[in-house]
Amino acid sequence: MTQLSDFDPTDGSRHPCIVERIAASTTPRVPFSVEFYPPRDEAAEERLWRAASVFSELGAAFASVTYGAGGSTRDRTVRVVERIVRETDIVPIAHLTAVGHTVDELREMIRVYGEVGVSNILALRGDPPGDPLGEWAAHPEGLHYAEELVRLIHEVGDFHVGVASFPEGHYRARDLDHDTEVLVGKLRAGAEYSITQMFWDVDDYLRLRDRVVEADPEQGAKPIIPGLMPVTSLRVVRRMVELSGCELPTGLAEQLRLAAGDGPEENRAAVREVGIGFATQLCERLIAEGVPCLHFNTLNFSRATHEVLANLSMVPAVGASIGTA
Repeated sequence: MTQLSDFDPTDGSRHPCIVERIAASTTPRVPFSVEFYPPRDEAAEERLWRAASVFSELGAAFASVTYGAGGSTRDRTVRVVERIVRETDIVPIAHLTAVGHTVDELREMIRVYGEVGVSNILALRGDPPGDPLGEWAAHPEGLHYAEELVRLIHEVGDFHVGVASFPEGHYRARDLDHDTEVLVGKLRAGAEYSITQMFWDVDDYLRLRDRVVEADPEQGAKPIIPGLMPVTSLRVVRRMVELSGCELPTGLAEQLRLAAGDGPEENRAAVREVGIGFATQLCERLIAEGVPCLHFNTLNFSRATHEVLANLSMVPAVGASIGTA
């Protein structure tokens, strides 16, 4: 294993770029990747590393690690990506958000990522801390847009940069044309790919892809990686939808409501069955439409994503040694 002292943070060659990684994948059908959250306590940390071990064995192309608004999870994010570098075969992508940071703080964070062996960064403007749907305000000495953060990362070192995209349009965008303009601007600034916010309607993804190609064919050739989440809890998915501004299709929402039942506690087994079945069908169509990769929001669990991948005949079936989620 390469030691930190051997890594030049301006070199950017510690890991291949994500575009190269997914293009070189030898997994059946399409490669897959996962998203982790920095754990908040010891039990959550153990769960994350159990999941990371499973996904490493299954051949995940990369793992992205989120970063709290204003750097609220900075140290935990750094610790997670450094351990991924040292102990797994998964290529890490470290999220970085502009909200709440000065430019100098962002420069320092980029250098820290380089020092721990990270060469892939996902550049995000970020949501306001406390209320993700609240009014957004740039730090007086910070950046206003993710496009500016993409350029800053390239100024600091030779990093590979990705950005977010929004199949339903970002909730702060004036309209879909404006949303497309913003994404194309981020790609022109030097982003090599985008990962979408989670969605449940394939047509939304396809229309996004078509809009970018129409706006700029050169930028439209860059991968748009679909972000997915198998639903295992109606309560959890309702909360995530509320915070993200995206919507559950009416049919899926009704199926999940009926599966959850009317009791004081939702029927998690029935909700899981609906959610994993829907995610499997969603992925089947995405694969047929030629997506470059399937990116799963795991909530730091492995089983639900593993079940979907097994349903797609991309990995072996879940064994007795795999933890529950």
